[in-house]
Amino acid sequence: MNELLEILKYTLPSLILFITVFVLFRMFLKNEENIRKSARSIKNFRFTTPMKLQAYERAVLLLERISPESIILRVNRPGMTARQMQQELISTVRAEFEHNLSQQIYMSPQAWEMVKSAKSNLIKLINTCAENVEPETPSFNLSKAILESVMEMGEHPTSQALDFVKKEAATYLI
Repeated sequence: MNELLEILKYTLPSLILFITVFVLFRMFLKNEENIRKSARSIKNFRFTTPMKLQAYERAVLLLERISPESIILRVNRPGMTARQMQQELISTVRAEFEHNLSQQIYMSPQAWEMVKSAKSNLIKLINTCAENVEPETPSFNLSKAILESVMEMGEHPTSQALDFVKKEAATYLI
């Protein structure tokens, strides 16, 4: 019995010390892992945030460039017919959109869906207005019809998407 007590007298403190060191070492490793994760997260945040903001900037630029007022001024040339104007407007909207397709990687699905919807609604508006104008009349007639339709709607097809994208981009500035 004395021998057992003598053995326990030496092994028990060693066992307690071993368990304490093991627990402390394990906590240290977990803490180090958390620090590395945090550092990676901060590094990713520093890299992706500017990319996201740039994507939102480009989306705003796209929406501004395809707004009816802007695109009509850019596309209209002297001597164009309403049909030519319609084709040129649609072609320009699609080209602008395709040029910015990669931005969807950095934007939320909802924001990108709003941009796609704005593009589709604008093309629909152009085609609807073109149906009400004789194809061989001057492009001015189509331009006027589009702008009048926008005034009747109260806002152009891109404004809702523009507002959404701006609000969402603002969340990355805080």
